[in-house]
Amino acid sequence: MPPRLPLPLDALPATGALVVGFSGGLDSTALLHALAHEPAARARDLRAVHVHHGLHADAGHWAAHCARQAAAWEVPLQVIEVGVPRDAGLGLEGAAREARYAALLSTLAPGDVLATAHHLDDQAETFLLRALRASGPEGLGAMRPLRPRGHGWQWRPLLELPRDALLDYARAHGLEWIEDPGNLHPDPDRNFLRLQVLPLLRQRWPHASAALARSAQLCAQADALLADADAQLLREHAGADPHALPLQLLESQPPERRARLLRRWVRELGLPPLPGHAVERIERELLAARADAQPRFAWAGASMERWRGLLHADRVRGPLPPSWSVEWDGRAPLRLPDGGLLRLHAGDGGATGFDAALRVHARQGGERITLPGRTHSHALKHVLQERGVPPWRRRHLPLLSAAEGTVLAAGDVVLADALARWLDARGWKLAWHPPGSMPPR
Repeated sequence: MPPRLPLPLDALPATGALVVGFSGGLDSTALLHALAHEPAARARDLRAVHVHHGLHADAGHWAAHCARQAAAWEVPLQVIEVGVPRDAGLGLEGAAREARYAALLSTLAPGDVLATAHHLDDQAETFLLRALRASGPEGLGAMRPLRPRGHGWQWRPLLELPRDALLDYARAHGLEWIEDPGNLHPDPDRNFLRLQVLPLLRQRWPHASAALARSAQLCAQADALLADADAQLLREHAGADPHALPLQLLESQPPERRARLLRRWVRELGLPPLPGHAVERIERELLAARADAQPRFAWAGASMERWRGLLHADRVRGPLPPSWSVEWDGRAPLRLPDGGLLRLHAGDGGATGFDAALRVHARQGGERITLPGRTHSHALKHVLQERGVPPWRRRHLPLLSAAEGTVLAAGDVVLADALARWLDARGWKLAWHPPGSMPPR
C-alpha cells in the first residue's frame, strides 16, 4: 500500500475552510495530494491557491501545471498574479515572499486555515538563519505548526517530516512536480544553507536537521512560557487606550523583560516589528528621558513617544489639516480627514440634529471655551493640559464652533456650558472617535 502522510487535522480549529498554498513544487504537491485524499480535509471545503509571480520565463507553464494537477484531484484552484517590487529594500527573494503571503492571505475568509508545506529541513534552515541574526527564544522558535495569520490561521502539518519522506511519498504515488531552477543557485542565504552548509553538517552529524529542528521546538516552548508571563503583565496594566503603556510597568521590570514587553505590545497593536536597534534606542531616548521631555522614536511608518507617565505607539498619522473646516448638522456621522469620526446620537436610537449647523475645524491656537457652571472663558490649551489630554490626541482633536465663532466643544473631551446643557436637555451625546480607535457599532 502506498505510504500516507501524517496530517494532524484534529489540531485545527473546528471551523474554517482549508486553503493550500500550491506552488507546484515537490513539497506542496505532496501536501495537496495527501489532503485531497483525506475525507476530513475535503469536508472543510478544501481548495488551493497558486501565486504567479512572473519572475521566471516558465511561470505561466507552472501555473498551467498546477491547474492540471488540481483538476485531476478535483480540488478548486485559484491562480493569483502578483507584481514583485524590486525596490522595497527586501531583496528579490524577500519581496517575492511578502507578495506571495499577501496574495495567499487575501483569499482567506475569517477563520480559514492556510496550509503550507514547510518541512523539517525548512525548520532547520530557519533556525540557523535566525541564530546567525542573533535572535532570542522567540526567533529561534522558528516556524510554529499552527499560528494566527491575518484573520485566519497558518498551518504547517509537515514540520516533523524530512524532505526525503516527502520525496518517497511523491515517488510512491507517481506524482509530478516542478523543479524551480532558482533553488539551485546558492545566492540567497537560505539556498546557501540548504545546498552547502547543511549537507556538510550532515556528513559529520547525520541527524543535524532533526537536532536543529528539535532545538527550534524547545526554544518555542521556552518562548511560550515567557510569552504567557508577558501577556499577563500587559493585561494587568492595560488601560482604556491600548496604544498607551504605563512607564511604571516597564521601569519595574529588568531590561530583558522590558524588551519582550515592548516587542509584544507593538505586535499586538498590529504595528511593524521593531527593528533590531529599536529597544536600545527606546531605552536610551525615551525611557531615560527627562520627565518633562516629549521624545519620539519612529520606524517603518510607526512611532513611539513618551508623555508624562506613558509610552504611546501607533502608526504615523497626520494631524487634522490646519485649514480644514466643514459645516455639520449632526444628522449623520461626520468622517474627519484624519480618519476620525464625530457622531451625535440619542440614547433611544432616534433621529438627531443640531438646531443650526455647526462648524467643525482644526485647532488654530488661542481658542477659549466657557466650561459648564462657569461664566467666564478659559484658554482651551490650559483646559486640555489640566485634564491630561495627551499630545497624540490633541493633534487630532476637532473643534465645534457656532456660526459667530464661539467654541462649543473640543471633540467629546471638553464641552462648553451652552452645548452641555443643550445635550442634557435632550438626553443626547456627542462622541468623538479618534483615528485608529475601534469603529462605533
